[in-house]
Amino acid sequence: MTHPSFALGARQQMSISPRMQQAVRLLQMSALEFQQELQQQLADNPFLEEGDSPDTSTPADPHDAAPQALPDDPAQFDCADLRRDQATDADADDAPFDVADAYEASGSAFEATASDGGGSSADPWHAVQAETSLRSHLFEQLRGARLDGRSALAAGLVIEMLDDDGYLREDLAATAEALALDTPLDADDLAAGTRHVQQFDPPGIAARNLTECLALQLQLLAPQTPGRGLALRLIDGQLELLARHDYTSLRRRLDCSLQQLTVAHGLIRMLDPKPGARYTRARTEYVEPDVLIVEHRGVLSARVNPAVQPRARLNRSCADLMHHSGNSHGALRQQLQEARWLLRSVEQRQATIQRVADAIVACQRGFFQYGEVALKPLLLRDVADALGLHESTLSRATANKYMATPRGTYEFRHFFSRQLATDTGGTCSAAAVRALIKEMIDTESPEAPLSDVLLAKRLTDSGIQVARRTVAKYRNQMKVPPWELRYLP
Repeated sequence: MTHPSFALGARQQMSISPRMQQAVRLLQMSALEFQQELQQQLADNPFLEEGDSPDTSTPADPHDAAPQALPDDPAQFDCADLRRDQATDADADDAPFDVADAYEASGSAFEATASDGGGSSADPWHAVQAETSLRSHLFEQLRGARLDGRSALAAGLVIEMLDDDGYLREDLAATAEALALDTPLDADDLAAGTRHVQQFDPPGIAARNLTECLALQLQLLAPQTPGRGLALRLIDGQLELLARHDYTSLRRRLDCSLQQLTVAHGLIRMLDPKPGARYTRARTEYVEPDVLIVEHRGVLSARVNPAVQPRARLNRSCADLMHHSGNSHGALRQQLQEARWLLRSVEQRQATIQRVADAIVACQRGFFQYGEVALKPLLLRDVADALGLHESTLSRATANKYMATPRGTYEFRHFFSRQLATDTGGTCSAAAVRALIKEMIDTESPEAPLSDVLLAKRLTDSGIQVARRTVAKYRNQMKVPPWELRYLP
């Protein structure tokens, strides 16, 4: 028989304080999530109030007074250098530097464009557009078709079963049986309803597969259309060869000339493989940059975006009232402490993002001048050691953070790229190799596209040691098709 027993022992255990947990959680948030969290805290905590817009005309501390110059080599980074101010040029005046003005005057890359693509903004109804869905567009045609009851019911069922691309991929008979309609529909009714919908606009709607979708569109063309007959033969079992641009096999199978094949292929390329997609508006998600890269008197510097700067402060009236009321309100004291912790965590988040952005600008100065090909290899560990931060902290500080540069908006992680060896004993970044591959593909001849082997050979001739599989991986990352699909006769 076993008996319960007690024993004493000592062990070490690490725990994170609630304040530290809050700071870590705020640091890894994106700009949008951070703003939402701040608004929620403003609504829940009576000791917090919304402050005024941050003043960008006057630097908040000496660190913001002027751009700073940092070593080019990440290994030579010093945490003190990141905080030390750089003396201004001899011809610099004492005029205050306005971040907002620099943001507006920093070139076409920062120019805002209207979301509607143009037009007069004076008309308040200009941006109001009536969105027509695919089903409403088809049902409107169905109401004007004047079909009998069974045909209209079958056509309506077909319309409801279409996917976003306009294809009919579900089993109509099984669906009609599961719905237990008051008017039963047999196979002939469903087939007739499908044929009716296939005659509606847009052409190619209600097809079961890609071949039928393209055939429906080709059949609407005039019989004398050049290449129509051969195009119908091409889509009937030859789409795989056509996708690979295997014109030799196609000419042998279809017994046609290269000119006839080119005309038929051009006709197929004009068709819409997803006729319903035009009525499905893709949701556009915008990112708010956390940092702006501005140029002031020839020197690049990173500035926190005024649009995402926190506008929260301690409500002094509530805090003073709390102090005068004594210690009888434990819950209120807790909220006051949480408000102070939040404000300190927000300040720490902004300072960390600023320091990381300064380090990126210092190391990747060539990128802002010459583009992707000048992107240097950089690891999180290098910057973390230079800033005196833990690598996990730096990882959170670069996650979901964006930087608006004269060359576009990039995620912080974009500037951290692994290094590749060169024949001269130096290194280059993987991002620079991807940029070189993209440049080679953009300048290739459509009649003689470069294969992955040729791309790897050209990189080797340039002194960059890259395997063919690495070239294929980078090409897939850039969503560039292989050379067979880029070939145009």
